[in-house]
Amino acid sequence: MQYFSRIFDWKTYIFTALAVISFSNFMAVLFGHTIPSVVLAFFKVASEYVILGAVFLFALAWILKAKPHNRPKSYYIIPFDVFGKKSQIEGIRTDFKTHDVAWSFMKQYKTQYPLYNFALVSDLPKSNKPTIFRYI
Repeated sequence: MQYFSRIFDWKTYIFTALAVISFSNFMAVLFGHTIPSVVLAFFKVASEYVILGAVFLFALAWILKAKPHNRPKSYYIIPFDVFGKKSQIEGIRTDFKTHDVAWSFMKQYKTQYPLYNFALVSDLPKSNKPTIFRYI
């Protein structure tokens, strides 16, 4: 019996089995819960920053693209008759310095002269032809 107790030492096997079980439990918790939750939390926050950065980048690109870089110095109103040919109407103002004032006068002229169409145009520096901004 003494020989059998030396070969088959219960204490060593029990401690080894407990160590393996506790280490495997530790590894299961580590790779099953702890690491995935940390990684998922990181990627959740990182994705929020990526999306927010993309939104700001898109907004900045849109603002730079939408903003006219070369604003005209003056605007003109050109009246057109019923047949679509340029014409002159005596007594109306056709030269303006700002877009809003020209647009306001153009709307007023359309109500006063309903048989005419009006175009709000300007000469841009890098263009050979006048550019039409509004047409009513």
